[in-house]
Amino acid sequence: MPLPTPGAPLTGACRCGALRMEITAPPFMTAACHCTGCQRMASSAFSLTMMVAADAFRVTEGTPVTAGAGSPDLTHYACPDCHSWVYTQVTGVDFVNLRSALFDDPTWTRPFMETQRAEALPWVPELAPHGFDRFPGMESFPELIAAFAAERL
Repeated sequence: MPLPTPGAPLTGACRCGALRMEITAPPFMTAACHCTGCQRMASSAFSLTMMVAADAFRVTEGTPVTAGAGSPDLTHYACPDCHSWVYTQVTGVDFVNLRSALFDDPTWTRPFMETQRAEALPWVPELAPHGFDRFPGMESFPELIAAFAAERL
């Protein structure tokens, strides 16, 4: 059974609502990441994310601050008031990773792929139809994106 993808624009907010955001195009991928960095930043067993073209994303209220040290290739952004981790930008790619649970209706955001399963806590079941012990190579993304789109039709 196909999964729904809601129409755009979609809106969301951090926990306190001081930082609001909008996307004007549907995500091209949803994922759960099990790396220890995401576990710590999300204070959970994994983080949920949706990937959206950078030009389809904007902060509509508030000014995010950079948060969390990690890789020099990643910049994490958070609300300056409640410190909720809101999104991540990866150097050299034209998309944004948004924390999908922050959107006003996150019910449709089931992860399509899982990354860093090698670091998953042992009691976390597989959550998605596609799983990777580490991050998939960029050469895997065209096929994954096409499969994600086909599932959402």
